[in-house]
Amino acid sequence: MTSNLLSIGKSGLLAAQVGLSTTGHNITNANVDGYNRQVVLQQTAQFNNAGYGFVGNGTEVSQIKRQYDSFMATQVNNAQATTSSLDAYYTQISQIDNLLADSTAGLSPAMADFFKGVQDFSSNPSSVSSRQALLSSANSLVTRFQGLAGRLQEIGDGVNSQITSNVKVINSYAKQIAELNISIAGLTVSESNQPNDLLDQRDQLVTELNKYVKATVQPGPNNMITVSIGSGQPLVVADKNFELAVTPSQTDPSRLEVGYVMGSNVTVLAENALTGGSLGGLLEFRSGSLDRIQNSLGKVAIALASTFNEQHKLGQDLNGQMGGDFFKIPDPVIGADVHNSASATTVLSAKVSDPTKLTASDYALKYDGTNYVVTRQSDGARTTINPYPQTVPQTIDGVDFSISGTAVEGDNYVIRPTANGAAGLGVLITDRNKLAAGAPIVTGAPVANTGSGKLGAGSVDKAYLAPGNALTGTVTLTYDKVSGSLSGFPAGQAVTVKGLDGNTTTYPAGTANIPYKEGDNFNFGGINVNMTGAPAQGDTFTIAPNTGGVGDSRNAALLAGLQTKNILDGGKTTFQGSYAETVSFVGNKTREVQVSGLASLALLQQTSTQQQAVSGVNLDEEAANLLRYQQAYQACGKVMQIASTLFDVVIGLGR
Repeated sequence: MTSNLLSIGKSGLLAAQVGLSTTGHNITNANVDGYNRQVVLQQTAQFNNAGYGFVGNGTEVSQIKRQYDSFMATQVNNAQATTSSLDAYYTQISQIDNLLADSTAGLSPAMADFFKGVQDFSSNPSSVSSRQALLSSANSLVTRFQGLAGRLQEIGDGVNSQITSNVKVINSYAKQIAELNISIAGLTVSESNQPNDLLDQRDQLVTELNKYVKATVQPGPNNMITVSIGSGQPLVVADKNFELAVTPSQTDPSRLEVGYVMGSNVTVLAENALTGGSLGGLLEFRSGSLDRIQNSLGKVAIALASTFNEQHKLGQDLNGQMGGDFFKIPDPVIGADVHNSASATTVLSAKVSDPTKLTASDYALKYDGTNYVVTRQSDGARTTINPYPQTVPQTIDGVDFSISGTAVEGDNYVIRPTANGAAGLGVLITDRNKLAAGAPIVTGAPVANTGSGKLGAGSVDKAYLAPGNALTGTVTLTYDKVSGSLSGFPAGQAVTVKGLDGNTTTYPAGTANIPYKEGDNFNFGGINVNMTGAPAQGDTFTIAPNTGGVGDSRNAALLAGLQTKNILDGGKTTFQGSYAETVSFVGNKTREVQVSGLASLALLQQTSTQQQAVSGVNLDEEAANLLRYQQAYQACGKVMQIASTLFDVVIGLGR
């Protein structure tokens, strides 16, 4: 009996000792990330049948249980992945928001200064200072475009660098998780006997992994776990870890992509396959915002340069020559897939032909075995190159696609019409005398005319630049009152007449008499003239080359008018309006990501608090446990002391 009492006291003493150790372990790890509170579970020891009844044998520790809730842990990890993704996105796009919204560093003031220079030039076309000021403001505008493009490229390079570092961290965590899987499997004896501290370390690594990429965890055999990312790619399976790799884009070496390593091969993952975490946020920012912003900025640059060039070439400079290209316009960026067949002979070129139809999208060209198909990346719209072989370039969204040669099924290319538009912009004219302010034609009428007919100042369109259309001598139009018509138009050119009612009639070349109604506009060989009033019989009107038109500013006025002309997006918006749309997109997206990030952070804090309520260490509770186990320890010690006293009495009876 005394021996049994001693054993009972000893069992309680040992249980209390384990409780004290576990409580102390909780207290000392209260501030360790990922630590889950541990509790001691006790059970009654096996009893003895003494004949007269069952006599207890004390207590024993059945399990040191980790207070872990897998459902709450999954919620925390998901919230962490979302928060980290939005934080990474916001960090990047807020830089662009600050850049574009800056009233001094943005593009708006540079465009305003440039067109102010054009207006001053229009007011004083013969002034040396106004001409030089226009060239200076043009160079400033180009520098601003290039500066913005350079800053966006720096942000893109920074994204590349962060993608590389994130992949390294992800691979490191995967390796550590696999190693812990091995250790945990080796130390797991039963469901109730597990290495709790190692389990905490592994779960914390999974939480840290979700800061970089969203990871899905599935329990495996022998207390191991399987971790997968993206669209189901395994990152850790039991004791084996797989790796991600950073690889240059197959069509753009300057752009880094994430691939999945399988043996000696790297399979590039789609950018939308890796979601969550800072890596997912970076990839989403680059494809969803950075590319669009670069393309939008390039679209404005190319449209402005193209339309300005077209109008400038319709003017006449101080040397009496037709104007040339004012701006240098970069060609679209074309990237061929490195895996295209070596036997293919495809030659692809692209050129912007209609800036009014430009989009901010990239395009993919792929040969499907029968046809070349162009896919607009922004919405997936597909256009088949037809006919092929081509007789003339095929125009898609204002871009002329010229393709020749043969291809192998699967060969593909990426075309970025506006990606380099801002960075590659330049000013071609350096001689101020070559600024084309005047119009190449001049109209007139002799004072001998007796009617009220008046011929407008006239203008030219791009057809005037075609061979043989430029005026080399004076065209004299004579009015015949009987037939109500004009004669004298060049015999080799058709004449198109547009009336005030909007109706248009084209008369073939060689038509001797062209009917006239007041307000008619005549077009022939790229020359546009408008006539008003009622000419008298025999009245004549002249259209001649503009020789010595130093003070003429008609073309300069048209150049200045481009500032407020709706040109982009199918003639619906101005240059400034298109840029403002980009600024608005960036501002709205920045605010959207910021608000979403704050909401996600609040959710993360809420789920973390709920998890800690179950798994975290409460120091007040642990202090109470210390007192409880201390009292149990002291009480069990008293039991053993009594057992010792009884044993001494029994020994004394035998003396």
